[in-house]
Amino acid sequence: MINIVKKKINMSDELKAKIKWSCKFNSKRCQITEGCLRIVEHTNIAYVEPHKVIIDNKLYLFFNDQNYFYIGNLEKKIPLAELSEYIARH
Repeated sequence: MINIVKKKINMSDELKAKIKWSCKFNSKRCQITEGCLRIVEHTNIAYVEPHKVIIDNKLYLFFNDQNYFYIGNLEKKIPLAELSEYIARH
């Protein structure tokens, strides 16, 4: 039987502060769900689930120590420095 272990990954304080500041600056509310590490026991398979932030019913994905974020899926990365501008435009 396959057993998957789920371990919570805490969002870095720096990343959380950037997200909250960008939302506050644009008068938006956000809902943050921290990511996790999923490990298939007795194998070398693991998956890092990103931190999920919902702003105006849009899903934003973040990883700790990365200078990019994603919208909806991992296809297109956007520089983290443009987060506030992106929230304001969309």
